[in-house]
Amino acid sequence: MTVMSTGQDSQEEHDNLFYQLLVDLLGYAASGFSALTRYPIASNKGLITAVESFIFEQLNLIKDSISEIKALCVFGSEMQKMVHDALDSLIRLCRVYSDNINWDSYHLRADSNTNIVGVVEADTTDHILNLMTLSVEKLRDLGIIAGNNGGSSVSLLNLSWKGVVTLLQLGKGALAVKLDIGGTILSLISLANNCLRIAAEGWSSPQKQIVSFVESKRIFLPVKFYLINAVRIISQYPTQAFSVFKDITLSLVKMETFKILLCRDELLKFASEAMVEILEPTSLHMLNSLLNSAQLQPDHKFQLLDWMFGFGCGWDSDYVASSSDCEVDGMDTIFCSSSDAIQSGKALLPGRVIVYLNLLKSAPDIDDAVRMLIARKLDWLLGAFVDDYIYSLVLALQIPVAHSSTQKQAIVYEPIFNSALHALKTFMISSSSSSAWCHIEHFLLENIFHPHFLCHEIVTELWCFMCRHAEKETMHDIINKLCSLLQYSASPKSVVVPHSAMRKVAGLICRLVTLGSESMADKIYSSVVGNRRSALSSNMYLALLMEGFSLDLLSDKLRSAAKQQIIVEYFQFLDTFEDKLPRERSVVYGAPVFALSAVLQSGSVNISDTEMKSLKFLVAVIKKFNSSLDCPEKEGYRRLLSETLTIVSKIKNVYSSDDMEGVVLKLQNLFISSPSDSRLFLCKPNLSFFMASLGYLNLADGEDTAMSVAVRELYHMLLRERHWAFVHLAMAAFGFFAARTNCNQLWKYVPPDAALSFDLDSGTETEEERFMTELKVFLEKEMSSPDANLFPMLRKEGQALKEVTMKIRACGEPMEVDNEKLQSSRKRKLPDGIGEGMELLQNGLKVMGDSLSTWNQLDSAEIHEKFLKQISKLKDVITSLSGLAGTE
Repeated sequence: MTVMSTGQDSQEEHDNLFYQLLVDLLGYAASGFSALTRYPIASNKGLITAVESFIFEQLNLIKDSISEIKALCVFGSEMQKMVHDALDSLIRLCRVYSDNINWDSYHLRADSNTNIVGVVEADTTDHILNLMTLSVEKLRDLGIIAGNNGGSSVSLLNLSWKGVVTLLQLGKGALAVKLDIGGTILSLISLANNCLRIAAEGWSSPQKQIVSFVESKRIFLPVKFYLINAVRIISQYPTQAFSVFKDITLSLVKMETFKILLCRDELLKFASEAMVEILEPTSLHMLNSLLNSAQLQPDHKFQLLDWMFGFGCGWDSDYVASSSDCEVDGMDTIFCSSSDAIQSGKALLPGRVIVYLNLLKSAPDIDDAVRMLIARKLDWLLGAFVDDYIYSLVLALQIPVAHSSTQKQAIVYEPIFNSALHALKTFMISSSSSSAWCHIEHFLLENIFHPHFLCHEIVTELWCFMCRHAEKETMHDIINKLCSLLQYSASPKSVVVPHSAMRKVAGLICRLVTLGSESMADKIYSSVVGNRRSALSSNMYLALLMEGFSLDLLSDKLRSAAKQQIIVEYFQFLDTFEDKLPRERSVVYGAPVFALSAVLQSGSVNISDTEMKSLKFLVAVIKKFNSSLDCPEKEGYRRLLSETLTIVSKIKNVYSSDDMEGVVLKLQNLFISSPSDSRLFLCKPNLSFFMASLGYLNLADGEDTAMSVAVRELYHMLLRERHWAFVHLAMAAFGFFAARTNCNQLWKYVPPDAALSFDLDSGTETEEERFMTELKVFLEKEMSSPDANLFPMLRKEGQALKEVTMKIRACGEPMEVDNEKLQSSRKRKLPDGIGEGMELLQNGLKVMGDSLSTWNQLDSAEIHEKFLKQISKLKDVITSLSGLAGTE
């Protein structure tokens, strides 16, 4: 026992002597570095070699000591102090040596490759460069070791990386030739990503508690430290940093994607706020340091932006059309991605979108040439919005944004949609007087007809923003050009197609005119309606009304005349309706009906129909629809039916008429007896308006009259529809009806298989109470579905919209032009055989259409739908040939 104790004491004494010797050696290194600063720089080659060897050995000793710091329990703190003193002395030595060198002469010698200085001075300069290079490399290694220790060596971490940055700032860039600057930047980025990866791994596990802002800040502060030092090096050596631009930008995209995932988790929202406050400004500055550098060529900056935002540029790219796979398995997998992931997959697409929006916001601080490059990538942003996952995020996700006030900076939440609009508007203002404005104008003009509604809405809002702040003459010029474009795109067919080119231009004009003066509205009205006898003028006017042109914007005299004219023409049309549907296609048949329906919905006009002409007209249209066998003719009556249902729903006094029961019974027979008619499906939104106003009727509770049964069956049909838009319309109609009807047995109007009675998860189980709960929530203007289901629903909707957009891309949408000159030149003298052939084609098309309308397609709905599509295409071809042959 005594021998063993003696052995342990001897080992402990040996360890203490060794550790004390190590501490003394580190102190000797610090003293040696300090002593060198007090003496002239060595000029003898032998002495130069000795000094370099001394510093090299001392730095190796320091590195080895730090690597084994955990084993030095007793002397650990004392060793850290000695290491700190030694490194501080080394950095001071390099700074003193650097101040004694004429770096301009060195650069001149290096550029000209001539010896313009003495041999001794050249050797001295090379000696100092070697010392500085060696010091930077060892300090970088120490910084990596300290960073990988998990923050246990904060003082060493701080000193080593600050020392690296300090030494790299010496010599006016002379170290660029000696050092791997790109590797140093990558080391800092790797340390930052590693910190975030560790945090992501911990936060990916099921959370029992909310991650606080303080805890998040503690995790993100070291990351900010690494990024700040990376920014300083990038700013000093942009040319060398460009060699690793992919890794720099990838790191930035990863952080923004990480932030998006944090925002989606309620328990991690404080972490996302901490990222915005602590990391986002520095990370963006890292990118801007490259873009704003005068040392980088424009081609290099374009290469950088093209790599980030160039793949699949534009809404019509194959990239957008490909299947979406944006969501990742876990947050930690983000930081395992290579630089190829930014283009080979779409998991990082949300981060790329946010980075681009941040670039737009920072436009005031970006060089004019870079703004022009960013403007060229605006189409990429719209292409990203077409993606179904990005679409769901833009509409549903609120992200934290730094908001600066007069007193302090605060973090507020706003939808990505709002953030995108703000970024785009900021970019427009910043670029209004630069060369980038030409690209912005081209972007706005090119996307007026964008097929995706979200992108079209964004572009329309940007047009409104521009006109809102433009000079009066500029706005008038824009309106005039849009009116010319409306005239060019006008045709009777495009008037009644909601998203046609003509309707989109008309919608934009209607939005812009609300921003102008009364005189502007009068000017547009007079220029369009100035010659009402013109078919072109009628089509343009109707398109404006159907897109919401408010007559209330007009001056008193014009407004009164316009309203009166619409009402008069409507009743005149009703009086002459029994005439056969004309074949002439220069104007929309039933235009007065469409016009009145539009102004009634906008609230510009109120009418009373004491003679019940509207009800009689509705009955007549139903009869015409049922008896018509010609496909185009039937479609014309279908449109009239839809608009008339809307008109009747706005005329309250007709619901007290004795004729209303007959109308409801005919609607019951029409919709219930032909449930699979695709044309009637398009009438259901208008039918819901009509059904809502049935609350003004007196419906008996006690007995099942024909009237009450018809109303129930129609409501059953509407409430069974599962498409979210129809569900919304049906619920709104039923809520309006329930609030006004005298009927107490409302449950009779709800079918057991109503869409909102089904369980949302399985979609198979129904429960009556679930419908009533959803109705109550809907009427109270709350969300009718839980937040958890919002993203999947929007994702599904986004996928459907993307498919529609891609179909439009594939087949294109022809812009139809129709004016009086074209109409007058249609008749041509052609061989008789062409006319006879056209007649046979038209008759054959009519026979096929009649046959399809009577075909029982319940067992072959898919084939029936394909036939309808092909016949529709055939009809367009025959119509085009008919126009050439002069047989219209």
